[in-house]
Amino acid sequence: MNIVVCIKRVPNIGEVQITVASDNRNINSDKLVFEINEADNYALEAALQLKEKFGGTVTAITVGNEASNEQLRMCMAKGADAAIRLDDEKFKDFDGYATARVLCAAIKELKPDLILTGCMSSDNAYAQVGVQLGEMLNLPHATLVTDINIRDSIVQVRSELENGLGMIIEMVMPAVISVQTGINEPRYASFRGIREAVKREIKVMNLADLAQLDSSLSSITSRVKIDKIFIPPVEKKAQYISGSSDEKANELARILKEKGLI
Repeated sequence: MNIVVCIKRVPNIGEVQITVASDNRNINSDKLVFEINEADNYALEAALQLKEKFGGTVTAITVGNEASNEQLRMCMAKGADAAIRLDDEKFKDFDGYATARVLCAAIKELKPDLILTGCMSSDNAYAQVGVQLGEMLNLPHATLVTDINIRDSIVQVRSELENGLGMIIEMVMPAVISVQTGINEPRYASFRGIREAVKREIKVMNLADLAQLDSSLSSITSRVKIDKIFIPPVEKKAQYISGSSDEKANELARILKEKGLI
């Protein structure tokens, strides 16, 4: 079974103060630590588990500049067999649609049995690339997948719905699956794997290379443009009430009465 996993390099912004860059269209990334997008990491683990069960290969692919080699090498350190980076200056600010188009051109040539993606990226949160990729490749696809089972040429998945509900979907492979976080427990890379991954080749393809596979890519542009990003202004603040239970209750009643709520 040959599997392609789409991954993305994203900043870890969990415990840092985010500031807006001078162009008002990006964030300052000088002091940020970058990592594999969380949902993509679960997709990678799902691919590696399927490889261990059924054999075959796992290829990690990303759209990004040279800095993304770090995340691709981490994929190989964990067990991916190959890595491909799609890099061109025109790809820099691509939206979900344009990113899916670029990935589609490269993936077609690989003829995989399965394409796995994360359900969304933690930076833009478009949640578009996986499902658009399925449509562009004209393959069955499912998103927010929390379980994967394969029997012969059939892949059965559980897709997460609202209010705790789920839906069982059966698809004939090849297929595209967008994985939800929590589907498994991603492994850590071993020191040996990290050392060996440093020496591995990463295939790089630019727009000219991809246009040879899909001539329409030569004029591709994003359909969504970011006009401005900003830190939301703080308009209201929480008011904390201290004291005993009776004092808190009386003060709360006074505030509510003052505001005309009671």
